[in-house]
Amino acid sequence: MTDAEAREAHIFRRRWWTLAVLCLSLMLIVAGNASLNVALPDIQRRLGSSPSSLQWIVDIYGLVFAGLLLPAGALADRFGRKTALQGGLVLFSSAALWASFGSETWQLIVARALMGVGAAFIMPGTLSILSNVFHDPVERRKAISIWAGFAGLGGALGTVLSGLLLEHYTWASTFLVNVPICIVALVAGLWLVPNSSDPTEAVLDPRGAVLAVGGLATLLFAIIEAPARGWFSGQTLGAVVVSAAFLSTFVWWELRCDHPMLDVRLFKNRSFAIGSSTITLQ
Repeated sequence: MTDAEAREAHIFRRRWWTLAVLCLSLMLIVAGNASLNVALPDIQRRLGSSPSSLQWIVDIYGLVFAGLLLPAGALADRFGRKTALQGGLVLFSSAALWASFGSETWQLIVARALMGVGAAFIMPGTLSILSNVFHDPVERRKAISIWAGFAGLGGALGTVLSGLLLEHYTWASTFLVNVPICIVALVAGLWLVPNSSDPTEAVLDPRGAVLAVGGLATLLFAIIEAPARGWFSGQTLGAVVVSAAFLSTFVWWELRCDHPMLDVRLFKNRSFAIGSSTITLQ
């Protein structure tokens, strides 16, 4: 048996343990967002944050995550999926640790933005590694279903766990709890997650990135500003129209691009579509 064959056999034997690490990493970034909503009253009371500041603490994570998700996935494919995953975990945990010691609202906003950057590198890495580890189509579908299930579970666990923590500790505990979970995922990933990349095929798609970021940014702007400006105001409706134009053009381009940033045909897979939608809505 050659070294390459021995390596493939080793990866095959531990593939379900690899999936466990990927699911833990995915659950972490979903729970990290869902848990914050429970902590907002305590943050406002202790830091004196304004309603608009609280809104930014919540939304900056999703804004950065959505904007960087596709470019981060392309960079992971080129330079190493495990590298991107573990780098994202390091950044996510470091930002969460900083947030737990924050004493000003702006510090939480910046920390949440950095957590969004980390999450953007974690999430696509989990799915890329999963697809690389599970070669059998039947097993791959089963693994994607498990992956999608843990995405939903993360939202529920984040809310419950943060509620339990807030009964005994301050809002800082909802950030600090992420750190040991990240450490477990990092250490386990060193042994159980194989690295892979596709430097020859992973061509960056700058046009797709601009279209995706433009569409998501204008859509999120409309959602964030609509309560204050009005859902049917000219600015809100204009942002929705611009977002629809960007995203429609993005789908059109990705279907015709030789090296798409996102294969939109994946959304025909019901489990993948449900899991992705769950993460988006958390």
